[in-house]
Amino acid sequence: MMYTNDNRIVMTLDAGGTNFVFSAIQGGKEIADPVVLPACADCLDKCLGNLVEGFKAIQAGLPETPVAISFAFPGPADYQAGIIGDLPNFPSFRGGVALGPFLEDIFGIPVFINNDGSLFAYGEALTGVLPEINRRLREAGSTKRYKNLLGVTLGTGFGAGVVIDGELLRGDNAAGGYVWCLRNKKYPEYIVEESVSIRAVMRVYAERSGDAGARTPKEIFEIAEGIRPGNREAAIAAFEELGEMAGDALASAITLIDGLIVIGGGLSGASKYILPALLKEMNAQTGMMDGARFGRLQKEVYDLDDEKSFAGFARGEAVEVLVPGTNRKVGYDPCKRIGVTFSKQGANRSIAMGAYVFALNHLSK
Repeated sequence: MMYTNDNRIVMTLDAGGTNFVFSAIQGGKEIADPVVLPACADCLDKCLGNLVEGFKAIQAGLPETPVAISFAFPGPADYQAGIIGDLPNFPSFRGGVALGPFLEDIFGIPVFINNDGSLFAYGEALTGVLPEINRRLREAGSTKRYKNLLGVTLGTGFGAGVVIDGELLRGDNAAGGYVWCLRNKKYPEYIVEESVSIRAVMRVYAERSGDAGARTPKEIFEIAEGIRPGNREAAIAAFEELGEMAGDALASAITLIDGLIVIGGGLSGASKYILPALLKEMNAQTGMMDGARFGRLQKEVYDLDDEKSFAGFARGEAVEVLVPGTNRKVGYDPCKRIGVTFSKQGANRSIAMGAYVFALNHLSK
């Protein structure tokens, strides 16, 4: 579907714990001036009231009636039913809040709610890196094409979403793509998010540097770059450890998905320190008790943002083989390979586009 040529309008929301930011998208472009209202997370009536007020303000300025409301909202939740569970950052949401049906009753249009990791992956799969990588493969003369994507965000937490052949994996319990709770390689008694998050970068830097001050990830990155005073080795190590732990979790996840990986989120700006450790972990070896050694993944993982690496990724090991009993040849590429890339349009844009195209695709079914 050419979303840029679709004239249908979808109202969207960026739901933070402090503020709600309302907007609308048409043809893949934001067409409304954003409306910002406080989330009022500690009072359900005020929170719901501001949601209604915000969407009504956006709707009043639109050239035509919107066809849907679609946005990301924190979980736990039953996203298919539009019911939000007990949220840590929204203390007034307790016992199940039927947010989707509530908004549908007021606005008379379908409401689609998902988590941000899912919409990030969906936006990247349909409007971001997945079509871009396939375009680059085509231009390189490769017949290889990818349909599956694991999208992960590195920030306050370790979020993720999975898209299989154009379809978002929501899961039977609205918990598809939950990588944050995978086992931590370094601390097996804890979840991996304890080593793949903002708090992890801050903790590791403090441990390795002996600096008791609360350094932000931005400050730690600047220390790593040598443009801010501090322990440079500790700063680099903080991001490298995140890459190693993320790589371990992603290796487990991508074994089941067998597709490309796109990374976004606030910490992705430190990709130069994160990615080498991540790729090293994903391409590490494992073995069998008889002494056999082989790659942990049954495929090679490439850095798709490096030109030389991408050239090898595109080339593969393509050959032609004879069809038995004939002179006819068919193409065969025995090189199993996937790749890791960083978001080019940014997590916020990908989430917004994911919400937009999710609504359009479901309305078109």
